[in-house]
Amino acid sequence: MNRTTTRTMRLFPLLAAVSLAAAGCSGSKATGPTGPKTGTTQTTGKEPAPPPISNTAKARFEDALKAFDTQKKAKAFDYPSLERKFKLALESDANLAEADYNLGVIAERQGKLDEARAHYKTALSKKPSLRQASENLAVMEQNAGNVAGAVALYQDVLQRYPDDAQSRARLAEIYRQTGDHDKAMEFARGALMRDPNSTTALKVMIRTYLDRKQLAMAKLVALRGVKLDGADPELHHAVGLILMKEGDKDEARLSFKKALEVRDDYVPSHVELAQLALESEDFPEAEEHLRRILQADGKNAAAHLNLGIAYKGQGQFDKAMQEYDEAEKLNPELAAVNLNRAVILHKVKDAPERAVELYKKYIAQAGGDVALSAESPVFNLLREAEAIVNAKREAKAAEEQAKQMEELQKKQQSQMQAAEKQQPSAPQPAGAVAPASASGAAPQATPAAGSATPAPAPAAPAGGAPEKKNAAPADPTEPEDDLL
Repeated sequence: MNRTTTRTMRLFPLLAAVSLAAAGCSGSKATGPTGPKTGTTQTTGKEPAPPPISNTAKARFEDALKAFDTQKKAKAFDYPSLERKFKLALESDANLAEADYNLGVIAERQGKLDEARAHYKTALSKKPSLRQASENLAVMEQNAGNVAGAVALYQDVLQRYPDDAQSRARLAEIYRQTGDHDKAMEFARGALMRDPNSTTALKVMIRTYLDRKQLAMAKLVALRGVKLDGADPELHHAVGLILMKEGDKDEARLSFKKALEVRDDYVPSHVELAQLALESEDFPEAEEHLRRILQADGKNAAAHLNLGIAYKGQGQFDKAMQEYDEAEKLNPELAAVNLNRAVILHKVKDAPERAVELYKKYIAQAGGDVALSAESPVFNLLREAEAIVNAKREAKAAEEQAKQMEELQKKQQSQMQAAEKQQPSAPQPAGAVAPASASGAAPQATPAAGSATPAPAPAAPAGGAPEKKNAAPADPTEPEDDLL
């Protein structure tokens, strides 16, 4: 159940021609569940009679209430216009305490808490019997964490109105929140004894039974509350929460939707339905509920995170990253932002290096005082991203090596070509034939300049006969033998 204490945000209409009193105009823009209408409690009789209200002020006040009722039926409130109407009535007669009270209600619905407190206090100064103003002040103090201040205000109401059931029910809720369930049940039952229709007291009992894990009793009381006031979204929501704990998600979903039929801006049911839609991967429906949550509270970091998940599920990755950025701005300690952002960088954006950093950051944040389970999916994602990083690194190294080899080959080829150009050969006429020697053999190549010329080898004797040593030289006048 939502920890924020809520109540009926009523506007006070005219019941008689002379006096003003509380009646059942209800509705609230508060982000938490609202309480039921309260019964009329008799005053102690010590309060002096209120001064008469001018007819002009009463007419303008009635006009403002009619505008409120019309807007309530249309489920579209124009708070600035309502504010102008009630201020006009107050200008007609400054004694109109109910106009101050209603201006406080309108201010609170718009989140103007300081202004609302001022209006409630002014209303009480003019008419102390407007105990609803005291209750609203007490609830505001309770929601702000000032429990002692809230208790003092409730006790002040009970001192003046001992039979006031609503203040007893509010005190019961404070005891429940502080863990004193026995005292909570005591005050809740006391409230029901004074007002059997006090659904505020029934809600305290429902929460107490849930805290004690007594689901059957909680469900019994919740169903009783729905019968008493089927227009209270918190009671339908309570039934949904009980069904969730019982494991019946389908029936729980119907109860949450029923709460939204009663009041379409009831945030707790939007939260539950968004979560159920995300779990079933119905991302468009999740987006719809999350947008309604952010309309009520644009600074809800968890809602921005979940909206990013809904966008990611629909393939709108850039929008998802924008929502993650917004969630991180609102809550830098929200670890899931890093995990979801890393998944997109890893799986979609081809940026595994950055993904590895974010996975590690998530593990450090999410671990906190208790280490993550070794079976957590993030560790497999981290190993996969690291493997991709290593593969990319090796591929890059191989590419660089191949590139270096190619450049080296090109350099060697260039050097060889340059060397060939530096050693030109002697040109010869086209078609020229080297002259033969007298013996018909091709001439020997001319040795290069500066090199030693080898002596010609002696010719072997004809017929292979051995050479005669010390033979006399041939007679030049003797004819040669022409036989071979």
